[in-house]
Amino acid sequence: MTVWDDLVGQDRVREQLAAAAKDADALVTAVSDGEPLEQGSKMTHAWLFTGPPGSGRSTAARAFAAALQCTSPDRALGGEPGCGFCDGCHTSLIGTHADVQVIRTDLLSIGVKETRDLVRRAQLSPAVGRWQVIVMEDADRLTEGAGNVLLKAVEEPAPRTVWLLCAPSLEDVLPTIRSRCRHLTLSTPPVEAVADVLIRRDGVDPDRAHSAARATQGHIGRARRLATDERARARRAAVLKVPLRVADVGGCLKAAQELIDTATDDAKQMAEEVDVKETEDLKAALGGVAGGRMPRGTAGAMKELEDKQKRRKTRTQRDSLDLALTELTGFYRDVLALQLGSRIAIANVDVQDSLDRIAESSTPAQTLRRIEAVIACRRAMDRNVAPLLAVEAMTMSLRAG
Repeated sequence: MTVWDDLVGQDRVREQLAAAAKDADALVTAVSDGEPLEQGSKMTHAWLFTGPPGSGRSTAARAFAAALQCTSPDRALGGEPGCGFCDGCHTSLIGTHADVQVIRTDLLSIGVKETRDLVRRAQLSPAVGRWQVIVMEDADRLTEGAGNVLLKAVEEPAPRTVWLLCAPSLEDVLPTIRSRCRHLTLSTPPVEAVADVLIRRDGVDPDRAHSAARATQGHIGRARRLATDERARARRAAVLKVPLRVADVGGCLKAAQELIDTATDDAKQMAEEVDVKETEDLKAALGGVAGGRMPRGTAGAMKELEDKQKRRKTRTQRDSLDLALTELTGFYRDVLALQLGSRIAIANVDVQDSLDRIAESSTPAQTLRRIEAVIACRRAMDRNVAPLLAVEAMTMSLRAG
C-alpha cells in the first residue's frame, strides 16, 4: 500500500505530487553524486493545498512529505517514491520522522512566536532524512504578523527545506505567500469513493459506510466519525430534528439552548481527555509534587497553559456548533431539491419523512431564506457574536421562513 492510497478521488493531484516527488528524489541523488541539477523540475520549495473541508488537504500534504522521505530501494530501478513501507514513509505518516514537522492548532490562531520557531527550524539541514519538511495544516489560522514572519522563510528557503501549507481557499492565505507557492486544488471526493475507504480501511459495514458518506456529502473525516461513533450519530440526529421544533418561540429558544449545550459538552469532553494530562505533565516538568505547592516562579507557565486550554475549549465549542450548522444547511439543501424536483441525490435519506414534511409545508423562497439564516449565524460567530444569541436569532428566522 503506497502513501497515496488515502488520497480519495484526487487522481490529478496524486499524479502531480508523484511526479514532483520523483523529481525531488532525482535532485537529492544528483547533489549527493556531485552531478548538475536538471532544469524544468516539477519540484519546488513551497506548496499550497486548498480545497473544501473533508477533501483531504492535510492527507495529501502528509503523503507528499512521506514520499519526499522515501528510502525504498525500488527507486533505483525506476520506481516512484512513496512505497509506504520503508522507514522514511512509515515514520513520516505516523508523525515520528525527525525531519517532518506537522503543525496543527486546536486554538483559534497561530501566532508570531510559534511561527518564528518554525522559521528557525526551517533553516536547519535535514538530520536523518532527504528533506526538511514542514506541514502546516491550518495555514488559514495564521495571524497577519505570523504570516509576515512566514513570508520571509518562503521567499528565501533553505536548499533542502519544503513548506506544505493547507488552507480552505486561496483567499485564506496572504497574497504574498500564495504567490510564492505552487498551488494544488483538491475537490470533494465522490460519495462512493469515501464509502469504499470506510469499508476497506476501517472495516465499516457497507450499508453504514454508504449512509455516512452520503450524509456528510463526501467529507472523509466526518464520514469516518459518523460511521464509527455512536455519540456522533446521536448528536446528528438531534440536530436534524431542529427544523421540526421551531414551530413556536419557546421551541426556537429551547432548540438553540440545546445546540449550545451539546457544543459545550463536546468541548468539556475534550478538556477532560487532554487538559488533565497536560497540566500534570507541566507540573512534573516544573518540579511540582503531587498534592503539594508548586515551586516559586512557575505561576506564569501554569497561567499560560490555562489560557491555552481556555482558547482550545472555545475553538472546540465553535467547531461543534459549525458542524451542526453545516448539517442544518445540508438538510435545507435537500428540502430545496425536493421542492424544485431536482435530480441531485438526497444526502439525508435517513430523515426522508422530515424532509418531505418541511418541503410540503413551505416554499422554495422560504427554504432559501432559511439557508441564508444558517449562513448568517456562521458569519455572526466568526465576528465573535455570543453563540447563544447568534443561534437564537437563527432559530427564530427558521420559524419565520
